[in-house]
Amino acid sequence: MANDPRDAAHPIPQFPAGFLWGVSTSAHQIEGAADERGPSVWDAFTAEPGRVKDGSTAAVACDHFHRYPEDVALLKGLGVDAYRFSISWPRALFDNGRGLDFYDRLVDELCAAGVRPVPTLFHWDLPADLDWLERDTASRFAEYVSVVADRLGDRVKKWITINEPAEHTLLGHALGTHAPGRQLLFDALPAAHHQLLGHGLAVQALRAAGATDIGIANSHGPTWPASQQPADQEAAAFYDVLLNRLFAEPVLLGEYPEGLGELMPGGDVQADLKVISEPLDWYGINYYAPTKVGAPQGTEIEFGGITMPAELPFSVRQIEGVPVTDFGWPVVPEGLTELLTTFHERYGDRLPPVVITENGCSYDGVDDQARIAYLDGHLRALHQASVAGVDVRGYFVWSLLDNFEWAEGYEQRFGLVHVDYATQTRTPKSSYAWLRDVLRGQRAQGSQARG
Repeated sequence: MANDPRDAAHPIPQFPAGFLWGVSTSAHQIEGAADERGPSVWDAFTAEPGRVKDGSTAAVACDHFHRYPEDVALLKGLGVDAYRFSISWPRALFDNGRGLDFYDRLVDELCAAGVRPVPTLFHWDLPADLDWLERDTASRFAEYVSVVADRLGDRVKKWITINEPAEHTLLGHALGTHAPGRQLLFDALPAAHHQLLGHGLAVQALRAAGATDIGIANSHGPTWPASQQPADQEAAAFYDVLLNRLFAEPVLLGEYPEGLGELMPGGDVQADLKVISEPLDWYGINYYAPTKVGAPQGTEIEFGGITMPAELPFSVRQIEGVPVTDFGWPVVPEGLTELLTTFHERYGDRLPPVVITENGCSYDGVDDQARIAYLDGHLRALHQASVAGVDVRGYFVWSLLDNFEWAEGYEQRFGLVHVDYATQTRTPKSSYAWLRDVLRGQRAQGSQARG
């Protein structure tokens, strides 16, 4: 186990002044109150038998919609600077826009608690009557963003446009394991392009509303070849393009990786790329683990709860010799350092300041020492990237609460706070107390440095 930073001999290294500490959640995973919003693609997906492992839905989830004051009190007690939550598009426009009243109350509660609100405007819960395969959805997204910014922009200063378009494309449209449940493989690329276009149009809408602190939350991780054999090297390079460069380079460079631009829909992809690459104030990265990739093996592969079809031009392999979470994901903190230094070298001054918008792990139990070790290791790895020259401005733990973990239902627990779903009782875990102490230590070190 990693050194306990509550031991004064081994504190977490000091991060720069102004570093933003936070935790993250998403609307569909915690809010519940499904009858007080419109339907989403996830409602339709979870209604289909066999789609969710435990047969559950997010109709109640953590009942955050009704219990948000208690959850904001947990945030205040934790001592974080900021709370990253998402706004449910189906809720925001519900009942002629009165669904936004909930987010008005939540933002007011956060501000009163001294916690900065950081909303994500799309975290996978697309309204049921929309489709990311259709170009018009990008424009509809921008219209919704304008409504939200007009309502909340007087108090919200830091915004995230879209969360993990790579996963929403791959899992929802290519492999069918997430909503909307399509299995299009490479014919899913229009969903990627339209989400990226929606991101760019949302940046424009936020700028028009006066926003000056805008980012995106893209998921990234190092890709490790299974061997030095050319076939494994080529497969890994392709995977890296598909899951990393395809979603970073349109945003950062205004271009698609070679060969992919012509596969995107629309008559003028270059004009779209000018919108997609609207300048950002920071770049959000969700990091969980590296991926080991080799040549295709000609058979279906089960990996991380996902079935990888045999016809894919790569195969995902197990990383051996490292711990794994309850989800079976490898624990590789040094992969975060590798990822950030690679991006720093690859994109140079085209990479804005970085915020880690998600990092966390699934472990059962309230005395979650394994989660403490995980977070300890990743914070040290993040600090190493900062020392190496990466401009890192913040870190958000996934997640505040145990929650509805998409197709896994309620079987995986990512929270710093345990939720008893039968009673909705919240119980802070050992990791909650650990992080609270880390934040106190960071502030104490900062005060001593200034003194």
